[in-house]
Amino acid sequence: MQADVALVCMSAHLHLASAVEEANEQRPIRLVLADDHASVRRSLRLLLGSESDVAVIAEASDLSSAVRELRGSSPNVLLLDLHMRGAPGIETIRRLRAQAPETEIVVVTMEQSPVFAQQALEAGAMAYVLKDRADTELAEAVRSAARGLEYVSPQIAARLDALRRAVGGDGLTTRELEVLRLLALGHTSAEIATKLQLSRRTVETHRARILRKLGVSTRAELVAYALRRRLICD
Repeated sequence: MQADVALVCMSAHLHLASAVEEANEQRPIRLVLADDHASVRRSLRLLLGSESDVAVIAEASDLSSAVRELRGSSPNVLLLDLHMRGAPGIETIRRLRAQAPETEIVVVTMEQSPVFAQQALEAGAMAYVLKDRADTELAEAVRSAARGLEYVSPQIAARLDALRRAVGGDGLTTRELEVLRLLALGHTSAEIATKLQLSRRTVETHRARILRKLGVSTRAELVAYALRRRLICD
């Protein structure tokens, strides 16, 4: 008798769990838009508005309002522009993940650097989408993030994979790979310093270490290495 009761209770529990899981799957993904340009937020809202399984529940124009929305709305996904006012880049992701660990972050950016993408993902972002690909990729990225799956725009995914394989392969750090990539693209040390917010002396130190580790001495050799590693496209 007790075994029969236990089986009935177990069956009821499994049925309830299945019903709850099905209900959760049918609920739309609750999403907050965080971008400091009203026109961009409007475009993204219109873009996602056609998706029946995504509901934009709030917007934020700066970091502080994004934090308020995360606390008050508890969204499934935060769509984040890392260059928003008051948002100090990659560190913003770590801060927001600490504030709302249950909310997945989808980064939408113009930055095509695979190193930047890797840093964003390491900081806690679940998806990385280029703004000029948002119309075709954003909905899929949001769905993937909501399921806890990583998504990276295909345009940089191959270079990101190459970067991940390259790190440690020749003893180069992630920062050195980024300096290498920019050198191969033809940027000067001063331009790289500005872009990466480093001193010119630091960039020169990175450059010297890169040349030593790779055993090369010319920019042409750096370009050849970057092409082989698919850090840049030919």
